[in-house]
Amino acid sequence: MNLAFSVLICASIVLSLCRGDGGAVLSSMTAGANDAVSACVAMSGAYLVWMGLLNVMKEAGLLRALSRLLRPVLRLLFPDAAHAYGAISLNLAANMLGMGNAATPYGIEAMRLLNEGNPHPDAATDAMCVLIAVNASCLELFPASLVAMRQSYGSVRATAVVLPTLLSSLAATAVAVALCLVCTRRCRSQSSSCC
Repeated sequence: MNLAFSVLICASIVLSLCRGDGGAVLSSMTAGANDAVSACVAMSGAYLVWMGLLNVMKEAGLLRALSRLLRPVLRLLFPDAAHAYGAISLNLAANMLGMGNAATPYGIEAMRLLNEGNPHPDAATDAMCVLIAVNASCLELFPASLVAMRQSYGSVRATAVVLPTLLSSLAATAVAVALCLVCTRRCRSQSSSCC
């Protein structure tokens, strides 16, 4: 994929130079870089406020409370992985609160725990596949990064995306879980590994 993008970038630069638009390309590249830096600086304040609030919620125990609420769902999704429920629930709870960076260590720990006792350590188990699918669909109760971005660009209603994000991520998670369960049942009926 990197090769494809490299070829596209080089081809566009060569074609613009052949057409005599080299100055326009250079000015567009520098304008784009300036806009990116400006957006990052503008977003940093709002992003820091939201991340600070989310960290206060984390320190207040909201993350652990949410992870306790997830336990019944985890029993359905990961019936053979009780030893990893703690890490899985913390990973999912952090993702739900829009704290992707905080979720990563829990996700890595959950994968490590799920791989313990795996008869084929070089292949993913069904539980690992379900965890990846649920993380990729990323059910979000509050999209902190998106709200921060909208605030930095001067949105009047920066939080207007919370409900649509919740509904779309809920639908994506439901489809991901349903597909994982169907694939797992199909593979078990055929007595072969899904992954």
